[in-house]
Amino acid sequence: MMQGKTEWLTGNDFRRMILGAYQTFMREHEHINSLNVFPVPDGDTGTNMLLTLKAVAQAVKEAPETGIGPLSKRATDSAIMGARGNSGVILSQIFRGIARGLAAKEQATSSEVGKAFQYGVLYAYRAVSKPVEGTILTVAKGIAKGAHRAVRDGLDFMDVLAEAIKAGEVELEKTPDLLPILKSAGVVDAGGKGLIVFLSGCLEGLSGQSSGPEANFDSNLRVASLEYAEVDITHPYCTEFLVKHCNLNTNEVREHLLPMGDSLVVAAGSDVMKVHIHTARPGVVLESALSWGTLHDIKIDNMADQHQQRHEFLDVVPGHNQVAIISVAAGQGLADIMKQMGAATVIMGGQTMNPPVEDFIDAVHRGNSEKYIILPNNKNILLAVAQAQKLLGDRVEIVATTNVPQGLAALMAFDADLSIQDNVVRMTDRSKEVKGAAVTMAVRDSVVNGRTVTAGKYIGVQDSKVIVDADNVGTALRSMVEFLLDDEDEVVSLYYGANLKKEEAQVIADDLSFHLPAVEIELYLGAQPHYDFIISIE
Repeated sequence: MMQGKTEWLTGNDFRRMILGAYQTFMREHEHINSLNVFPVPDGDTGTNMLLTLKAVAQAVKEAPETGIGPLSKRATDSAIMGARGNSGVILSQIFRGIARGLAAKEQATSSEVGKAFQYGVLYAYRAVSKPVEGTILTVAKGIAKGAHRAVRDGLDFMDVLAEAIKAGEVELEKTPDLLPILKSAGVVDAGGKGLIVFLSGCLEGLSGQSSGPEANFDSNLRVASLEYAEVDITHPYCTEFLVKHCNLNTNEVREHLLPMGDSLVVAAGSDVMKVHIHTARPGVVLESALSWGTLHDIKIDNMADQHQQRHEFLDVVPGHNQVAIISVAAGQGLADIMKQMGAATVIMGGQTMNPPVEDFIDAVHRGNSEKYIILPNNKNILLAVAQAQKLLGDRVEIVATTNVPQGLAALMAFDADLSIQDNVVRMTDRSKEVKGAAVTMAVRDSVVNGRTVTAGKYIGVQDSKVIVDADNVGTALRSMVEFLLDDEDEVVSLYYGANLKKEEAQVIADDLSFHLPAVEIELYLGAQPHYDFIISIE
């Protein structure tokens, strides 16, 4: 155990750092969310990083590994599987770099751990195809430099962390000068602030000074509260346990449990076996396992109760298909439309509820097609989808749709008789032919692209830019459509959100049709949260 200044860090030190970081993030994530410059309830950075860190904290808290190297590997696997949003995926890559630097070590010197954190920054940069200065990566680079100087000077790791944080804070204060949108809003980069909070939490955990909020986890999360249709899960109970002194090897355990459920994971440690399975009969699983050894840390969750944070609708087309579509939808109406258009699987997600990497992997593993094309339909889900592709290899291709209209247009171009490569080309080309936008209410005062936006105003947005604002939703919608319309456009499709009744949406659509008689106005139920209307023009 680490006491005061010492040259060695153990697995328990690493565990305390991660749990401390999680506690600190629970306390600070709403502040990080408030730094988001876009005035809509976006895929909040603080919440995405918190949910990613939650997966890591749960894993290291329960992990049988004791060495700092194996424990960091466990943390990495959990971070990658639980990563949400771009900021969550970047955080998972930091863990990946740390694990590389600590690989196979039971203990590590301050210098070795400091260098491992530098590896983390390198991996974070590699995760982003086009790094932009003024973001989390700028802060990460400053942190790496601070850590390098402290390691070079032979400081204890707690001092290395402190110096890294100081260097990161200096770079964080510079982010508004590097990104005009931050300067106009008067804030620093949210992701960069999140990285500082992460390291500060690691330092608090290591020093034994960490503290989280008094309230429980669920009440502190700002997640959209939505009603969804009931989901039929064949194996609804997520069952996990440890078997000590197990008399079977991993292959024998897998062979025994495979008929009892799915999503089976069996990990062997030192005289302990970790089992994870989704099953309809957890009692039968545990009864069988009793004959293998002694059971510990038994955990059973009903996944139907967890849909407040993750809503996954799997509707796999019967029979074996060469290529199938996995699409992301933010509302049940949009999900139904996507299924009708041929999507084999629809994963619920979008703003404020970015689905983690694990959802996409599960969808592929539970499907019955050879290959899959994923439509993320949201820019904040792109990195999570890219991470899933890395893990699944050539079974998966991505059509990088950044909004729902692009996703629906891509679906129209899908042809199950063509190869996956031909479909990717067709769907990508088709997605670029549609113009997408949305109308929502500003949830905070903000300055975006030189436009001052007041909380409570209705705004029309396109590609993260505020184009119009108005006192009522109908006026904002008409102004937005008129801004986007070209002479060759023929159809305007409107997908109304969960906050509007059909009658209200129809009145607004009829008024739009009256003012724009030259184009056809189509109205559909989207049931998406936050956005009163999603607009598609072609």
